[in-house]
Parts: sequence; C-alpha cells; structure tokens
Amino acid sequence: MSTAGIRGAGRARGRGDRGLGSSVLLHATLLAAVAVSLFPIVWLVLTSLKPRHGWLSSELEIFNQPSLDNYTRVLTETQFPTWLLNSVIVAALTTVIGVFLASTTGYAISRFRFPGYRGVMWMLLVTQMFPVAILIVPLYNLMAGLKLLNQIPGLVIAYMTVAVPFCAWMMKSYFDSIPREIDQAGMVDGLTPFGTFWRVILPLARPSLAVTAFYSFMTAWGEVAYATVFMSQEEKRTLGIGLQQFVGQHWSDWGLLTASAVLIAVPAAVVFLLVQRHLVAGLTSGATKA
Repeated sequence: MSTAGIRGAGRARGRGDRGLGSSVLLHATLLAAVAVSLFPIVWLVLTSLKPRHGWLSSELEIFNQPSLDNYTRVLTETQFPTWLLNSVIVAALTTVIGVFLASTTGYAISRFRFPGYRGVMWMLLVTQMFPVAILIVPLYNLMAGLKLLNQIPGLVIAYMTVAVPFCAWMMKSYFDSIPREIDQAGMVDGLTPFGTFWRVILPLARPSLAVTAFYSFMTAWGEVAYATVFMSQEEKRTLGIGLQQFVGQHWSDWGLLTASAVLIAVPAAVVFLLVQRHLVAGLTSGATKA
C-alpha cells in the first residue's frame, strides 16, 4: 500500500464523513437535551403569566388570557422590593469585597513566600471541606458575639467565608500562569509590588476576575441557609427567605412564586451575560502554565 493510502486509511473521520444515521441521532440527542433544559424555564414563565389561580386549571390560559397580575401582586402587595434591595446590597458587597480579597490573597500566595505560607495554603483547602450545615452554629455564635445578627455586614462576612477560599485558590492558579518576568519588569519601571499587581498583573487576570465575581455574586444571590439563620427581622430579609412566605404547610401560591422566580433570575442572567465571554478562560485558568 502506498504512503498516501496509509495516510488516507489512518486519517480521522471529519464532520463531513459522518453518516446520515449518525447525524440524525446526534441532532436528535442535542434537541432532546435542549428541550429538557428549557422546559423548566418555559414552564416557569408560562405559569407566572397565568391569571390568578389559573395554574390550578389543566388548560393553558396563557394562550387566550395572559396576565401580569402575579407580577403586580409581587411588587405591590408583598415585601419583595425590600427583599430585592437587601439581596442586591448583600450580593454587591460580597462580590466587590470577595473579588478584592481573593485577588490579593491569590497574588500573595502565588508570588511571595512568607512565614505561615503553608498554613495559609492548608487553611484555604480545609475551609472548603466543611458543609454549610456544620458552619452555621459557630458562625452564629461568632456573629452574636460581635452583634452582627440581623446586620448586612454579618451576612456578607458569612458569604465570604464560602466564596473567598475557593476564589483565592483559583486566582492563585491563574497568577501562576503569568510569567514572573512581567512583575520584575514593572518593578524595574519603578512600581511598588502593589502597584505592579494593580496596574500590570490585575488587567491580565480579567478572565479569572470575571469568574471570581460571578461565583461571589451567585454565592450571595438567593442563598437561603445563612440568610434564614442570620436575618430574622422582616425588614432585613433577603430573597431566599422572602420566597418562603409564599409556601405554607398546606398551600402554595404558585403565581407569586413563579413571578418572583422570574424576577430573581433577571439580575443573575444580566451578570452572566456581562462575564460569560471570560468564563471559559477563567474556569480553565491554571490548567496549563505559560
């Protein structure tokens, strides 16, 4: 057999070489996966647009009498605006402070060796091993001692105990992939170590910063466990606690629940769209070193 024949026999089959049956099966599988993924979202939106108590009917009233009554009730007859404002403040503070702490911590353990270095590394790893249920009691006692119960700063601190260790480790991996020669070049130009980090290294770490911001935001947005324990006052409640008011032991107001869920998903979707182009690069940071 000639060399060309051997190469042709060993050549991997491309997309154009796929048989008709394989293509149909592949596309059918993909369509089924898309349908399964979109069904809960479509059901949520359609139910939120049904008339009051229309969700009890087997008919799809959405096609003949859609209504925004559920959204009006949520915004005017409940404390949803207050819950939303509290959640926005908590999520924004968690995101900003979390990104700052994670990036500075990640850069420090990536570039410097200092007394207690191994202890910090172990602490970042060990703190990720404990589930939320175990941490609630000691955190509650700590917050009570500091008089931070029913205070937004206390809830932000609780969320950062979850977000910062993971994000700092991820940021370290990304900083490890940036050559140290860039730091040295910045210092040669007269920058301080922090100036090098802020003006040179941080702009190069935008993909990882985007993932850190998204993870920190999602940690605080709509979280239930910490918010339920640390925020018992009505005016301090966040969205995760507030939605529980629409569910009783023997009843559920699906109209209010679905309308609230749609409204809650909008900010999360906006944040995702803002950072999505950096997510793939940020999530794979540190997989290979430059």
